[in-house]
Amino acid sequence: MRFIFDRDTWQEIYGSIRKNKLRTVITVLGVFWGVFVFMILLGAAKGLDNGFKSQFNDFATNTLFLWGQQTSIPNGGFERGRRMQLTLEDVDVLKSQISDIEFIAPRNVTGQWGSPPGQFVRGSKSGAFKVFGDYPTIDKVSKKKIFDGGRFINDEDIKYERKVCVIGEDIYKQFYDKDEEAVGDFVRINGIYFKVIGVYKPTTGMGFEGDDSIFLPFTTFQTIFNQGNRISWMVITAFPDKDIVATEEKIKASLKRRHNVHPDDTQAFGSFNLGEEFAKINGFLSGLKLIGYIVGLATLIAGVIAIGNILLITVKERTKEIGVRRALGATPREVRGQIMLESVLLTAVSGVSGFIAGTLVLWAVNMAIQGNDDIPIVNPTVDIFAVVGAITSIVILGTLIGLIPAQKAVSVKPIDALREE
Repeated sequence: MRFIFDRDTWQEIYGSIRKNKLRTVITVLGVFWGVFVFMILLGAAKGLDNGFKSQFNDFATNTLFLWGQQTSIPNGGFERGRRMQLTLEDVDVLKSQISDIEFIAPRNVTGQWGSPPGQFVRGSKSGAFKVFGDYPTIDKVSKKKIFDGGRFINDEDIKYERKVCVIGEDIYKQFYDKDEEAVGDFVRINGIYFKVIGVYKPTTGMGFEGDDSIFLPFTTFQTIFNQGNRISWMVITAFPDKDIVATEEKIKASLKRRHNVHPDDTQAFGSFNLGEEFAKINGFLSGLKLIGYIVGLATLIAGVIAIGNILLITVKERTKEIGVRRALGATPREVRGQIMLESVLLTAVSGVSGFIAGTLVLWAVNMAIQGNDDIPIVNPTVDIFAVVGAITSIVILGTLIGLIPAQKAVSVKPIDALREE
């Protein structure tokens, strides 16, 4: 291994590269481009993954939304077209029958889907907004970001049907001056006084609320809007180790039995399975990462092969020089080592250059899109283990591909090499 630290060896490698500068640069661009593409594709996949997760950061992804619709098949003496109305009793039945359920949050709303909005009044100002009736459970499914000094609805509010409300940031901006305290203030909703207990921040994830809605305790909402035990829809979260698709089937089967709906009726209850959609997106992102690995590796191999070809040409051009070296006492091992060292050097330098270029591009993209919520990419980076693996693969491939021209070099007899013109 002494030849590695031999100055003459590196001078010969430098001389060879310098002699064929254009050809060498064009050749190593293959490896450079392979690593660059590898970095960009994996960085983009990671950025999309981070962006997607940030959208649902405050939302339980193993979640199902379910509501009542109309039957499409007659059953048990009932005609088709019967309207399904979910109730609080349905919630209790599902809790007792379906062990997969971790959280279940019945919800009501006015100001959406054809219902009149709630009238919000403070002083001389008034406005119409969506009003939600919720249990504290909804905060476990979809976390509400409350400004300092406030809180969300709690069990005591539900138990005593307290007249308290949580308002959105947009409502706060419309009805309060900057830095004015809203928590503790009294406002009117549909002519009834409520105490403001919190102001929530808008979220970018799933949800129906936006930042211009009002939350009331579920029991208070039911009384004020005369809802009885009726609910608009349910938000159901399964335990992390449960299949939300299978859980959805169990839930609908239970509700069909309870409401005398035909087992094959697929229209009676509508649903949106967030867990299923989340799995599809995760599958897409995994596929994008796989494409990054395949394309990057294929381009990388093509580049390394090109380096092997250029070294074969170099060996042929340097046949007489190699013959002189052999005649002067250079061993086959030293000749082979120099050719392989040149191969490893070219692949390593071009690979590291591609890594640096890819890193700089990802950094520039991250700086350009930082704080822009319209672009679904957040912190596009590449896992360090993937980078180490790629660089290691380059060195190994460079070593293996260098064996071919190296073996070609040592296979020529000195006397034959000296006869080459």
